[in-house]
Order: sequence, then structure tokens, then C-alpha cells
Amino acid sequence: MDALSNLFEGFGTALTPMNLVWVVVGALLGTAVGVLPGLGSAMAVALLLPVTFTLEPTSALIMFAGVYFGGLFGDSISGILMNTPGNSTAIAGTFEGHRMAKNGRAPQALATSAIGAFIGGIVATTLVVFFAPTLASLATNFGPAEYFALAVFAFIATSAVVSDSVLKGLSALLIGLTLAVIGIDGPSGASRFTFEVPSLFDGVHIVVITVAMLALGEVIHVASKIGKPDDTTLIPSKGRPFLTRSEFREALPAWMRGTAFGVPFGVIPAGGAEVPSFLAYGTERRLDRRRPNPMFGKGAIRGVAGPEAAGNSTAGTAMGALLALGLPTSATAAILLAAFQQYGIQPGPLLFDRNGEIVWALIASLFVGMVVLLILNLPFAPLWAQLLRIPKNYLYAGITVFASLGVYASSASVVDLMFMLGLGVIGFMLRRFGIPLAPVLIAVILGPLAEDSLRRALAVSEGDATILIGSGITVVLYTLMIIAVVFSAVTKVRSRRRVDF
Repeated sequence: MDALSNLFEGFGTALTPMNLVWVVVGALLGTAVGVLPGLGSAMAVALLLPVTFTLEPTSALIMFAGVYFGGLFGDSISGILMNTPGNSTAIAGTFEGHRMAKNGRAPQALATSAIGAFIGGIVATTLVVFFAPTLASLATNFGPAEYFALAVFAFIATSAVVSDSVLKGLSALLIGLTLAVIGIDGPSGASRFTFEVPSLFDGVHIVVITVAMLALGEVIHVASKIGKPDDTTLIPSKGRPFLTRSEFREALPAWMRGTAFGVPFGVIPAGGAEVPSFLAYGTERRLDRRRPNPMFGKGAIRGVAGPEAAGNSTAGTAMGALLALGLPTSATAAILLAAFQQYGIQPGPLLFDRNGEIVWALIASLFVGMVVLLILNLPFAPLWAQLLRIPKNYLYAGITVFASLGVYASSASVVDLMFMLGLGVIGFMLRRFGIPLAPVLIAVILGPLAEDSLRRALAVSEGDATILIGSGITVVLYTLMIIAVVFSAVTKVRSRRRVDF
């Protein structure tokens, strides 16, 4: 009952006229950026991070709630209408969604996506209301060794397990950890990788890293393809932007199954919703084969419903893991953690006690944001699709200017702009060679936590390294990590054998 009373107080804050405006603004901006191919929800949050410096913490975080889920839905619009998903989390739903669009059912595909995102997000956020405070209270048992184990688990899961190549994933992790240690080391006072540049003594700001890697890296990547043939065409979306009763009944089981897949993955550092969305897609495809008239390959509505619900339910519980544990389980969540930190708020076990008013207002705004997105996207998704007609040279030039102004406004440092350019080139190279970005961002965010926790644990034990595996929680975390690595390795070996034969 405490959770419900706190939630109602949160609604009192979230439903004030000004905060409602910020929810709507966040939903609009998140969807607008998410629609554009290659940008996605993580890019939306990264680009808007510098803009919110002048806002109150509650208003800024409420706005990010709208951006967070708006970007996820925008990812799917470009995938369904152009077969170019805005982010990797929208790939699974694109397979059947684009086929539906080609068959003249684009509005129904977009409606299926919108309703699935709404159902998955609502269910996941409801679970967060009841279980996040409990998870936070359990997390008070975490000490330095447990937090170090949690960070290592996140590093390995996002780099070695989720990535197609272990080497590429670990390379991305190393880049992120290198960026994380730039600056003056607190305990010793030694400078690390600063090259005697005073502006680097405080390290590289997370805003610079995220904007450079996500925004500028994508701009350079797109520029490198100028002159190459582009076979993507925008399919017009005309017709009824809603589902008939029979279509709704057909999609409902897939929405529920997709939600069930996505909920647990939100608290696992698996880099995002790619895994549960593909699991949901695979499940619907196997079930479809048993039907008298299989629809997969022809534009199956369940092939859109399952992955879309899985993606948003993962995002919902990922927010719970971020609030209760301070653990970002995806690239977007890592940037949201940076948004908290810029206001001096540290997500984790003590957040609900120290900043309860802000937290419950944020959770309430998630519900409000999803209702707003359903209202905006169900009838107006075809209008969002018109953004895809903007010429790329104008679009990406504008993104570059906006990103540069945001970085400069956050610190008024020319060195940050130079760093942004250098990191943008690195972001382009990562894309060029297929190296994932999520491990870089998560390493940058969790690297200082892992280092500090390791030092504190060893200091408490007077150098005895067995403290790192001295509790039941650390043993469970390391055991889960080993199981995940072994399972991933076996799965990859089997898939390669199938390809060979």
C-alpha cells in the first residue's frame, strides 16, 4: 500500500500543467528523433541531455521519460515504412511489419506497434511500482565487493555475451574503460591520460562522450555513404489507424507473450531489447507454423505484436533496475544514469529514501508518457513518417550543429569540442568495423563505480582478494556470469556449425 500511496503522490507532481507539458515535449522529441533511421532512442536522450541543464531535476527527468519511450516507438516507424529500423531493438518487428506495409496494411502495422508498446510498457512499469522499492531494500545488503561483481557482470554481459564477436565486444569495453579513467585519480592525486591539459583534469564529461559517439559518429557514418545507391523507399501509410476486433484478438496473445519475454530482460545487463524481441519473434513464428494458414512471410500481425511488446516491457523494467540498483542495462539507460548524475542524484538502494519525491514523480510520468504516446502515435504515425522525407544532407548537418552547440553550452570549453570531434571519428570507426557501442557507454558509466568499489573492498580486507567472492551475492553474480558466457559460447558455436553445413 505504501507503493500505491507514493505513486498517487507522484501523479500529483507529474500531472501539474508544467510537468505535463514536459512529458508531451519529451514524447514529441523522442518520437521525432527515433523515427530517423540510425538515430534511435539512445541518440534522442544523448542529444537532449545538454538541453536540460537549465531545468529543475523533476521536470528534466519527467521529460526524459517521454523521450525514452517516444524514441522506442519512433524506431519502429522507420522500420515498418522503410525497412530501416531506427535502432537494433526494432529489427525483429520490422520483418513482418514491413511486409504488412507492402501489402497495404501499414496503418495496421503501426497501430499494432503502438498498442504493443503501450501494453508492454504499462505492465512493466506496474511491476516497477511494486517491486523496485523491494529490490532497492534488498540492494542495501550490497557492499563494495557486491557492487564490483555487479559492474563486472554488466561488463561481461554487454561485451562478451551480447556482441556477435567477443573480441569486438571486449575492444569496445576497453575503449570505454580508457575514457572512464581520464582525469585526476582521487585517492592518489595522480593524473591519468590527461597529457597535462588542464581541461582534462576533471575527466571527459559524459555528455561529450555520448553525443560524440552516438550523434557525430552516426553523422560521419552517413556522410561516408554519400554517392552510394540507396534502395530504401518510403511506403505511404493510408487507411484506418486502428485494429478491427478480430485483428485485436489475434494480436493480444502475442502482446502478452512478448511482454513476458521482455520483463525479465530489463534487469539483466544484456545491452537492450534485442534478445527478448528476437525471442518473441521466434516464438510467434514457431507457433504460426502450427496454424492451418501460416501468415509469417506474408505480413503476420503477431510478428509485429510480440517484438514490440517485448521491447517496451524491457525498457520499463530497465528503468526499475536503474532506479533500484543504479545499474544501466542498456545504452539508453546508461545515458539516463548520466542525466541523474548531472543533478547530483545517484540511482541505487538509497534513492527511494533520499529522493523519493522525484523518483515517484518519474515513475508516474512513465504511465502518463505512455498514454500520451498512444494518443499521439495511433492516429498520427503517418505524419511522423513525413520526417523521413527530409534530405539527409540538411538533416545531419542540423544534427551536427545541434550537437556541437549542446556540448559547448554544457561547459563552454573548446577542448570539449575537439574531444567530441575525435570521439566522433572513433564512433564512426566502431560502426565501420561492426564494434558495438553499448559496451563503450556502459563502461564509461560503470567504470568509476567498479574502480572505486574494488579499491574500497581491498582496503577493507587489507589486500585480501578473497573478499571479492566472499559473500553469497557475489558468488551468485559470478555464477550467473559464467553460465551466461558458456551458454553464449555454445550457442555461437552451434550457429557457426549450421552455417558451415
